[in-house]
Amino acid sequence: MDLMPRKFYLDDMFDDFLSTKSTGMKCDIYEKDGCYHVEMDTPGFSKDDLSISMDNGYLTITAEKSHEDNDDSKNYIRRERSYGKYERSFYLGEVDEENIDATFKDGVLKLSIPKADENKSKRVIEIKD
Repeated sequence: MDLMPRKFYLDDMFDDFLSTKSTGMKCDIYEKDGCYHVEMDTPGFSKDDLSISMDNGYLTITAEKSHEDNDDSKNYIRRERSYGKYERSFYLGEVDEENIDATFKDGVLKLSIPKADENKSKRVIEIKD
């Protein structure tokens, strides 16, 4: 007989707070053919609700949605759909920002991000006396 519960209720609360369950923006990131690939679920968002940026090696995906219905005559019994601004950031390092490809279909955002060419010539700086 267990005297302690296997999982504490506070664990659920912190898991929900720290996870992306409420945003629904779950993603997979993988490498293939010299590119990083990001596949992110964005249920309830349209293409126009999303923005993507790269800054200093960080990929940031933002989804923003405002209330669609401001009808005060409705007496909601339950209201679970969330609205607001959601953001996820990932560090990818040096990438070829000019050739990033993004598609959106059926609530799934797919990005193909080419890695920076490691073979390009790097400037060697001479140390003077």
